[in-house]
Amino acid sequence: MASVLHNAGIYTSFTGLAELKRGAHEQSPQARKEVTRQFEAMFIQVMLKSMREASEPGNEGSSDQVRFYQQMFDQQIALDLARHRSIGLAESLDSHLQPMSGADARAARQLPEYRLPDVSQQKPPAQNMDSAPGEPVQEVSQWMPATPRDFVERLWPAARKVAQSLGLVPEVLVAQAALETGWGRKIPADSNGSSMNLFGIKADARWKGEKIGISTLEYKEDVPHREHAYFRSYASPEDSMQDYARFLRENPRYEKALQSAGDSHRYLQELQKAGYATDPGYASKIRSIMDSERFTGIVGQLRRI
Repeated sequence: MASVLHNAGIYTSFTGLAELKRGAHEQSPQARKEVTRQFEAMFIQVMLKSMREASEPGNEGSSDQVRFYQQMFDQQIALDLARHRSIGLAESLDSHLQPMSGADARAARQLPEYRLPDVSQQKPPAQNMDSAPGEPVQEVSQWMPATPRDFVERLWPAARKVAQSLGLVPEVLVAQAALETGWGRKIPADSNGSSMNLFGIKADARWKGEKIGISTLEYKEDVPHREHAYFRSYASPEDSMQDYARFLRENPRYEKALQSAGDSHRYLQELQKAGYATDPGYASKIRSIMDSERFTGIVGQLRRI
């Protein structure tokens, strides 16, 4: 079986899969070890996929062929990492799956039953859509979207309200927030929690509210570099949306961008020209998200509700 199980290191090997099933029925220690390695490989693949989506938020417009071969690459790399550079998950699972002795089994049966805490009566964090700019944050939400769909659905109601006040379509605000935060996975945070800052607005001398200091990537003459900066902190994503609108209205340099709100592409170009972001590809990256098949599919469903 050893030579066949080794073929499971190639993710397209169905022979290896059949041998794993046979070994599982026979309770083979070798098959158990191989199953745990395969499970670790699946876990690594999920990590790779999440890191790719977080680090390349503007690549949703890639062709189906590109995404197909990326998935093939991730699957094979995950298997190789699990086999040669294990993260320890397989060994831990294998130790827990080993048959227990009679004494261990009797001790396990005597353990108290664990019950999950009842959270049905817990109140959600307070949200204030109409808080004044610079108002101190009383409670910081820990919202962390699990998927891009969760991200869009969570922001859509506030985005519609704020976009209407600016003369924009809500897709612009949601796509910009997706780029700034990596679909909600890279919102500035510290030991006190998330800042809920969706648009990367920094805390300058005019800001009197809560703020958070982190390392950030900036561009000078199109060259990226790291620097420490302070960003505004909010009680909720809705507060961040509202403050974004106030920020644009109160800064004269964004007047031309607001005048172009009826044309989403031109609005983004004027926003970049006015210096909203130092990334030279800022506007094009937001447009790439807006035009992607996944994003338009989610938004289309929300508009039909």
